[in-house]
Amino acid sequence: MKITGREHVVGFMFIAPLLLLFSVFLVYGFYFIVHASFYDQTLSFRDATFVGWDNYVTALSDNRFLRSIVNNLAYSAAAILISLSVGFLVSVVLNMGIRGSKLLGSLFFIPSFMPLALIAMVFSIMLEFRFGTLNQLLHGIGLDFLAQRWLSDPTLAYMSIISISVFLIGLPMMYYNADMTTINAGILEAAVIDGAGLGRMLWSVMFPLLKNAHKTIILSTLLGSFREFERVFLLTQGGPAGTTENSSVYIYSFARSAGANIGYVCAASVIVLLIALGISVIQLIAYRPRTGKGGRA
Repeated sequence: MKITGREHVVGFMFIAPLLLLFSVFLVYGFYFIVHASFYDQTLSFRDATFVGWDNYVTALSDNRFLRSIVNNLAYSAAAILISLSVGFLVSVVLNMGIRGSKLLGSLFFIPSFMPLALIAMVFSIMLEFRFGTLNQLLHGIGLDFLAQRWLSDPTLAYMSIISISVFLIGLPMMYYNADMTTINAGILEAAVIDGAGLGRMLWSVMFPLLKNAHKTIILSTLLGSFREFERVFLLTQGGPAGTTENSSVYIYSFARSAGANIGYVCAASVIVLLIALGISVIQLIAYRPRTGKGGRA
């Protein structure tokens, strides 16, 4: 059925309020930070001095900023690996319907619906060196040598931040559970008849069939890492010595410093935004449906 011009106008009128809000809060916001990134100015936005690309050059030559970008990618890579392995295996166990599977599912689902700031705060208390729950437990059972400075040692702080990803696999599990309902049971039965064991069934049959869930998890986790703030800030505030700092904490810390050049903060934000946009474009191209000769995906 052909849609008439009048119907197009009516359709645009329905979405006009949303387009207006989008323009005000997103398009203008993006224009504002791009425009401000070419000036040297304080938070008062007075007496701004045009500096051209200097803020971008300074940001790209700052090792601390570059390291925060690398940390973003490292945290997202670890989260993706945990989601594709632990999340996948737990989802399979839940779908088997064994006794206690509902309790197991609740243990992983509940943290995903809680504020990340709350989870980070709880872990920061648990991992505190002198009075933290973990070290107190280790002292209590006579394993004093295992008590460590979990949040002040560079390597352990890095691993502590990554370890929280294990408790945030609820959302990937939802993707897997939804995608598992689309698997043809006949394929699994054929694999069993052919003598496939449990390991072969999981990694050679089920895992490839859940490729749509894999794509969604990778894309959402990778892009989500560029706006993640609470976990790093509340656990380590980017320390020790900036080793765990990601781009969000870097930008926030710089913006809060006395007499900060807000133009530089905007330039760093634009760079992070362009990196995230570039990743999105690459993934959309890589994951686009392949069209066969018959014109079908």
